Amino acid sequence: MRKIERLRNPRKSSSYRSGMRVAVLEGFPAVIIFQLLGGPFLTGYLLNLGATSTEIGFVLAITTIVNIVQIGMAVVMQKFTNRKRMLLIFGSSHRILWASVGLIPFLFPEKMWVFMYIVLYTAAHLGNAAGGVVWTSMISDMVPRAVRGRYFGLRNTILGGVSSLALFIGGQILDKFPGEQGFRYVFMIVAVCVVLNMIAFSRYPNPPFEPSSEANPMGMIRKPLLDRSFLKAIVFLAVFLFVQGLAVPLFSYVMLKLMGISYSMVSYITVVHTLVMMASYYVWGNLNARHSAQTLLLWSLPVIALACLVWGAISFLPAVLILFTAHIILGIGLGGFNQMVFAFTIGDTPKSERPMYIATYSAITGFAAFLGPVAGGKIYELIKDAPLWVQIYGVSTCIGAVLLILGLWVGRQVLGTPVKRS
Repeated sequence: MRKIERLRNPRKSSSYRSGMRVAVLEGFPAVIIFQLLGGPFLTGYLLNLGATSTEIGFVLAITTIVNIVQIGMAVVMQKFTNRKRMLLIFGSSHRILWASVGLIPFLFPEKMWVFMYIVLYTAAHLGNAAGGVVWTSMISDMVPRAVRGRYFGLRNTILGGVSSLALFIGGQILDKFPGEQGFRYVFMIVAVCVVLNMIAFSRYPNPPFEPSSEANPMGMIRKPLLDRSFLKAIVFLAVFLFVQGLAVPLFSYVMLKLMGISYSMVSYITVVHTLVMMASYYVWGNLNARHSAQTLLLWSLPVIALACLVWGAISFLPAVLILFTAHIILGIGLGGFNQMVFAFTIGDTPKSERPMYIATYSAITGFAAFLGPVAGGKIYELIKDAPLWVQIYGVSTCIGAVLLILGLWVGRQVLGTPVKRS
């Protein structure tokens, strides 16, 4: 049947293939930027600038709170329908502004370093949030529904390999050249990738945009909010992400600051985590051909909880062994969660209303995920005089127990029945 469709409409089939191929190629420089500027290197750079745990928690949370702009962006898309141009503008601004944090020590006095990082990082991720809803809308139009699970599984697997290589190289650079010199080399690599990423954005196709059936912006915003089953699922996911955010984003802070683990060892741990997540993307993608995204999303939640609970084993087993184990489990869980949330959000939504559904999910969960790391950073600051074991694995273990209850019990009540979207 698919062969017949391709013969009837070869131009559409060629457009699909072109867009899917570009989305993979564009991801190469993008993941290198995200890995070298994010994750453990973001925490390390902030520590190098003199940031506290509370400031690190706040920075880690910024990427989620800025998602609120996606609601406005979904409305703007109805008037400015050239999605390729919007992606080029907002995606490029994100890359340029984030990379520019490498200039902070050269342009500002030391007392302003952390503040200027927060300013530039926030501006960058506002651009990323705006571009994110555009990209998601575009990619969901470019990738046929029948192959979405396998395609995104394969794409994420390929890009996971690039991510792992970037993490490994970044860790080696920072270990060989400690402090400011190492970060200078990292930012040089990032600058090249920013240029390549902008070129790749220009190669995307520009599929026609189907506007919302609602002419009134308030009517557009109300549609997903009045979809009770969808809203209930999103609120639950927001609560889960808030609790998860109390510990998971601060894993790197605990390893680098509290445990004194070297950059190279943290990069090895993160590489293994990324490789596992890469392999799990492929597995979750294949499972999606047989099970719904909603079911697989539910399966991923206890796995994330287990990754936090495992930290408790540091009390009687070698710490490095447990850190590798926790990040392997986390890679499996996040691989499923990230991929299935994406498929769940775009899966059954009407094409014309999809941007607002995506924006509503991002705004609600983004606000919760913003509060999590901020509160988590504050928790670590409040317990700085507590026994070291409380700081290293006590917090993560307790949060893991709460996540397990949410995933196994509350999640089944909320996600156990199919979400029907009007």
